[in-house]
This record gives sequence, C-alpha cells and structure tokens, in this order.
Amino acid sequence: MPDILTKQDGPILRITLNQPERGNAVSDAMVAELTGLIEGAEKTSSVVVLRGAGEDFCVGRAGPAAAPLNAPDAYERREFSDVVFNCYGAMRNAKVPIIAVVQGRALGFGCAIAAACDITLAADRAVFQVPEMAHNILPTMVMSSFIDRLPRKAISYLVYSTAEITAERALSFGIVSDVVPAAKLDAAVETLCSAILKAPRPAIYGVKEYVKTAPDMAVYGAVEFARNLHATVNSSGEMRKKH
Repeated sequence: MPDILTKQDGPILRITLNQPERGNAVSDAMVAELTGLIEGAEKTSSVVVLRGAGEDFCVGRAGPAAAPLNAPDAYERREFSDVVFNCYGAMRNAKVPIIAVVQGRALGFGCAIAAACDITLAADRAVFQVPEMAHNILPTMVMSSFIDRLPRKAISYLVYSTAEITAERALSFGIVSDVVPAAKLDAAVETLCSAILKAPRPAIYGVKEYVKTAPDMAVYGAVEFARNLHATVNSSGEMRKKH
C-alpha cells in the first residue's frame, strides 16, 4: 500500500497521507515524499488539497530514520531534522495555495502542517494537539510552523499545556481557517477549490506571494509591494481575458 496517494484532478493535485491504521503518522521518507510533491505541484496544478485517509488527518511522526550510533553534535542534529523543516518551507514557498482538510486528530507534525498550509478546513469533530513536551521533546520544529500563523500566547499555551483543543478553538488560535460539520467537509472543500479556480493563474500566484511576504514587511514596504504586484499581475494577458 503506497504511503501517500496522489490524484491529478484537472488543475487540483489531491494528496492523501495513506497510513490510516496508524493515524497517518508519517515516517521521514513520507515527509520527504510530501515535500517533493509540493515542490513540484506548480508544474501541473493551481491548487493542492492535502488530507489523511481514514478517521485522522495525521497523528505526528512514526519515528525518525535510524539515529546515528554516536550522539550527534549540533550540526549533525540539525541535518537530521532538516527533512521536517524542508517540508514546512515547501508549503510556505509553493507558488500555488495548499488546502489542508482535517478530520479526526491532527497531532504534533499533523498539527504543524495543518497550520503551515495556506487554508485549513476542519471538521467540527477534529482535534489538535502539540504533545511533544510530555515526551521530553522540545517542539521547536512544530513551533516554527506556527510562528507566522499563531499569536505567541496561543503557541505558548499549546506547547506548555500539551492540551488537546477543539476545532473551534483551533480556529480562534489561527491554526484553522473554517470549521464545518463533518458531513459537509468534502462539499466545503470542493466549493473552496471552485472559488479559487475561477481566478486566472497569475492572480492565484499573486495572492500566495503577497500573503507570504507582506506581513513581514514594514507598512510602507507592504503597500508598495501591493502596488507593484497589482500592476505587474493585472497587466498580464491572462488577467485581461474575459471569464
């Protein structure tokens, strides 16, 4: 059984973590595969939909690849963790938007990628948790996925408390974009994809680029970036076509 399923559905790349018997816990190989799929998505797709098979989205990591026999020094340990940081980076840097579809549990790495995606739709029964501190793991990998998504008090609470939170609370924290009844989750995803795909591809790219970059800029720079991006994108031939 493939660890990750992919389906090219017109301009939509559908990616499904496919280890439902273990809650879609990911191996490092799965994380690397997911990173590669996201990095190549723009070649075939205008939007990516990421979800988990079965009842859960992703309950975290199944365990890293075999650790070095000797205790690694700082730089070796950094390289050992790069597979995860690279995945978060691919999500931020992808030219096309990534939609996470969360049902059931999103724990640890699962909570992180739910936050890192551009839009996250959650079923009302979904739950989110960062349990690492309870296992003597400093979760700065997960925290790095939150840093441009969540307020600092929400990050501190999730990490220190290791509390399991509801989808509605995840919405208030900034992990989730919208919460819908579980029975209507698939319909909500398709409605969202249809809305995105009504826009020309340069506009889809432009929104992602602005949202990724502008919040880190001073106000004047963000306004000037908006002015320049607006002029550049709206002058393209595809934007001038009638739809």
